[in-house]
Amino acid sequence: MDIVDVTYHMMIGQTATRNLPRTMQENSTLRAFDVARALAFVCDLSMGQPTDHSLRTAWLARQLAIAEGLNPDECDTVCEASLLRWSGCTANASEFAELLGDDIAGREAMVAMRPGWADAMGNIDDAIEPLARIHCEVSVEIARMLGLDNATQTTLWNILETYDGRGKLHRLPGDRVPLPVFIISVAGDLEIFTRVYGIERALALIAKKGGASYPAGLIHSVAALGEQWLRALDRTSPDEIEAALLTAGMRKVASPELIADVIDLKLPWMTGFSRAVAQTSAMCCENAGFDKASQTRVYRAGLIHGIGGAALPNAAYDDPSTRSASAWERFRLAPYWTLRAGRQIPALEREAEIASFVHERLDGSGYFRGATGKAIPMEARILGTVVAWVELRSARPWRKARSPSEAVAQLMKEAKIGRFDPNIVEYVGSATLADRQPRRRRSNTTRLSSRETEVLHRISLGASNKEVARDLDLSPSTVRTHVESVFRKLECSTRAAAALKASSMGLLPSESTDLVSKAISYRSDNSI
Repeated sequence: MDIVDVTYHMMIGQTATRNLPRTMQENSTLRAFDVARALAFVCDLSMGQPTDHSLRTAWLARQLAIAEGLNPDECDTVCEASLLRWSGCTANASEFAELLGDDIAGREAMVAMRPGWADAMGNIDDAIEPLARIHCEVSVEIARMLGLDNATQTTLWNILETYDGRGKLHRLPGDRVPLPVFIISVAGDLEIFTRVYGIERALALIAKKGGASYPAGLIHSVAALGEQWLRALDRTSPDEIEAALLTAGMRKVASPELIADVIDLKLPWMTGFSRAVAQTSAMCCENAGFDKASQTRVYRAGLIHGIGGAALPNAAYDDPSTRSASAWERFRLAPYWTLRAGRQIPALEREAEIASFVHERLDGSGYFRGATGKAIPMEARILGTVVAWVELRSARPWRKARSPSEAVAQLMKEAKIGRFDPNIVEYVGSATLADRQPRRRRSNTTRLSSRETEVLHRISLGASNKEVARDLDLSPSTVRTHVESVFRKLECSTRAAAALKASSMGLLPSESTDLVSKAISYRSDNSI
């Protein structure tokens, strides 16, 4: 049996960037803090929160940790875990959409404790537990990829626990749960409840949760100092907030590919999409004679171009031919939110501005600006053309992937009516030749068989065991055995975590092929 040698390096800066020059890999790195802040932006949108919610929660949690006498290392854990506490929320968005209909509005109602939010959920514990496992496992993997220490990872693994032992996953008694978990929980409630209900009711709601969600002792500090902290926070500049939250761990180097992978987890059939856009865009820039700085900038813009899509509920991504007018309006605002991300994350400001043009068209028919001609920067024209190319080449639940010739023909057809630049369409077509380049070999620490790799490809795109069995002509029990083996070797227990790890390891194709398209096409069968 053929063996594919792979490794999963949890050290920062080592996520896979196949087919890219070494200089671009080195120049594309960011601080872990900037990656975490981008993920916080994505997940705040996904949870229906203002895009500075996680930053504000982390700042408040740090004040509470200091007031409770935690040592500096514990305060750092509080800051790091606060920023990442919702980093697993894109990974279970599909499940929340099935449960609540609108995953964003439903989760906003849940965390704000709005009346009647749980009416449609039946037995809440049974419904939430598998979603909690996905969330926690992915959050821990993200912390490991960022190189954060074990204390932060342990906090995130227990982030949904409660003091009364009735938490959403492990149901540990309060004395076995790290104190930072409860500090973060109180701080998050203080930020949300005050914004939604005002300070008096917020403190009353927090008091009611004392002894259940978190230790009653934490309530005293919040009751005495919470309003003062909130006033101080409103006077604190973004630079001052950053300085307060910039731990030693957050100063390390990290790979922006992690942002792309977390964005793509929102929809299983999007796995690998943002990486494909980034890689193809960089190669187009090289073919067009752009310098290395532009290539790196467009590469990073490709990685983050989907940030604004986190503001859309999963149901909005249904077949465009049946999409409602209101859903289209929300789509038109997605690139606006990408632009806003750059305003809040200076390290990605130029890239986010480029990315915010991806749906603009030369004739003014695009969105959100309706920009025309020279108002669309050349780097953005390339990126927008590549996004359209990769979209056409990727399978969707409502259609199969287009062949390269079909995709080029479609883009050229649109170029003739003035929507795309025909020269750029040619660059895109030539750049995809890079798909034939061999992968770099990696050290032999994790070994997946060729069959396990095939199964991994398909489950990462949301295919069920039954669907994989149909595709590979195997029995469901054999597929289950392969899935269990993959999980064991990758040290995970959920498909979302497996997809995240596999993407970072370079095991997943960067563009949908006929092979993986079969796994997607079954989604329209209503098979289980």
